[in-house]
Amino acid sequence: MITVERKDSFHLKISRVLQEETSHRLDVFLFVPGELGLNDHVISEDAFYHSVIHSKRTYYSDKHHLPLVLSRLASRGKLTSDQYRLSLSLYAYQYVVALERSTQTLLDTARQVKEEERRQDGRDESNAEGELPPAEGERAEEAITPAVRLSEQLEELCELAQGILRRLRRNQPGSEKLHKYYANIDNYLSWFTEQQLLALVANLPRGRGFRSARKRLLTICTAESDHREQAEYNSRRVTHDPTRMSNKMRLLRRLIEHPVTLKQQSQELGSGEQKAVKGLATAVVMIFVSLGLLQARDSLGDITALFVLAMAVLYAMREVFKDDLRNTLWRWLRKGRPKWRRQYLDATSGAPVGRQLEWFDYKRFSKLDEDIQRVRKRNVAQREEVVLHYRSSSRMSPTRFLSGYETTRETLSLDLSVLARLMDKGEHHVYRLKDGQVSQESVEKRHLLNLVIREEGINTRPVIQRWKIVMSRSRIVDVEQVYQEGGESEEGNGSRLAKV
Repeated sequence: MITVERKDSFHLKISRVLQEETSHRLDVFLFVPGELGLNDHVISEDAFYHSVIHSKRTYYSDKHHLPLVLSRLASRGKLTSDQYRLSLSLYAYQYVVALERSTQTLLDTARQVKEEERRQDGRDESNAEGELPPAEGERAEEAITPAVRLSEQLEELCELAQGILRRLRRNQPGSEKLHKYYANIDNYLSWFTEQQLLALVANLPRGRGFRSARKRLLTICTAESDHREQAEYNSRRVTHDPTRMSNKMRLLRRLIEHPVTLKQQSQELGSGEQKAVKGLATAVVMIFVSLGLLQARDSLGDITALFVLAMAVLYAMREVFKDDLRNTLWRWLRKGRPKWRRQYLDATSGAPVGRQLEWFDYKRFSKLDEDIQRVRKRNVAQREEVVLHYRSSSRMSPTRFLSGYETTRETLSLDLSVLARLMDKGEHHVYRLKDGQVSQESVEKRHLLNLVIREEGINTRPVIQRWKIVMSRSRIVDVEQVYQEGGESEEGNGSRLAKV
């Protein structure tokens, strides 16, 4: 299943878990409004690929307690220290990813509850002015249900987070070498859990219905802070300096991700062919130029001013047609062929575990597959849009994976800040009439981008999804899935964390 999330102000994170099939294919279509003026002259295909698209793959296990079991075996001397480091890192990494997604979902739900409460307050004001109030059942369904659901999800999140951390701390290694690595992971997970829960506390609605949930979250945060202090994970100077603490935790995050992240070696394809095309184009043009010079000498005789002029014209035509012929031959030769190759290596042994071919180009809407055109035009009339197409075809070798790991998790990050620079910065005003008074509100200009993703595997039905991306010059405002065919529906918030 593919998920699309807003990573920060301008980054989109596309994530998917690659199952045991050895071959996978992914197509990503980004529909950009034509009013932005994007084309290959503004941002070339190579520049867009290297500056916008960033890919990362990590080991993934659907047996979610296996990493912890392997780490305990390693701590007892039955496996190597490298296996302990890898297994514990994978357990921590999957917990971090699940907690991030769960927290983001809860934050979105909290914002919806706040908006619902504001609308309810507006209806209460209207009712006070004499309008007919809604039925009690309708009010309960509109106002109470989202809040109750959020409270239940917060309770489930707390239980799962505490249970996962408790299992991690149940068996600390006796070896000093292993304990040092355990301490780094425990330190980061404790701090990260505290930060995520504090973010939830800061964004919870202020009603009485969330008083117990807020108290539960703060209790866990206090317990995690005390745990780090008792274990003496951080010095007092680091603890009291948010900048130093954040930088240290960012380093620990990188240490956790390093053993489970596959190394990558990228290679641009066609360099030899490009040299051959350049030489061929030059040779072909020089043949015609030489024939033209011989014909001009036979016609004009000795070297005269007219002969020199003819030579100048022939050489000028050579410079013009040489580049055009070279570009035409290059486009014809590389049409439909991959432009980059990426090889994946195991982070510990350096053994190759897979490879991936990648394409990227600007597309015309009429050249897209019928399925993609249908999904894009399903709800909204197709407009003059610029279509950016990224494709990857990967072939992995699960037999070369580490023992116990048969799947990988791919994260594709899209940096849309290059598109934000093409957007207007200005704001405009909207006037509203309320209670007989005219109010003026400032609004920023926003643009709607469409993201269509198609994933194909061996002997499986393709999964096609469409996402709406609302974006302004300052940030990505909203990401919403509006269509899906093939595959199964996304799992609930609590189950994501429960799988770790």
